[in-house]
Amino acid sequence: MSSSEKETPSAEPVSPAESTHLPESLPPRRSGDGWTVGSDGEKHWGLNGAAGLMLIDPERGVLMQHRALWSVAGGTWGFPGGARDMGEAAIDAAIRESFEEAGVPDPDGEDVDILDCHVLDLGTWSYTTVIAAARHRLDPVISDPESIELRWVPLDQLRDLDLHPGVAASLPELEALLAPHL
Repeated sequence: MSSSEKETPSAEPVSPAESTHLPESLPPRRSGDGWTVGSDGEKHWGLNGAAGLMLIDPERGVLMQHRALWSVAGGTWGFPGGARDMGEAAIDAAIRESFEEAGVPDPDGEDVDILDCHVLDLGTWSYTTVIAAARHRLDPVISDPESIELRWVPLDQLRDLDLHPGVAASLPELEALLAPHL
């Protein structure tokens, strides 16, 4: 079975919304919005780097975002996240982006405990995955056009999804960072 044919595991879906093209209205541009080229020679979104939130609910798993088809690696599954604003800390960016895209956690960050961070550093661009545990039940909602679906997925079923290439590549390291907290 090819990665594009993988079945998604049965889990708790949240308000699916189809999106096959760039939405007519997007939120106002932020200081970090834009493309840059990493030291790997590839284009990456986020003039100041990017960050995402690997949000863990001990009972339901990891909050995953089925990315809109028009987005980078559209149609794959990843963590809510996006471009960092100028001067914005990676943890703040990950929480802000997750709130913008999934309605959780509260922007003050008091709904989560930060467990660890994983940084992919390409010299001229970086992506920080912030690993956090929910302090209580959080119910995500699709709150912008970047998501087709949001779903809590048990950790042992993540590989059953058609993962964003960056998430797939970093998953072994993320699981190792998460292991002491389980």
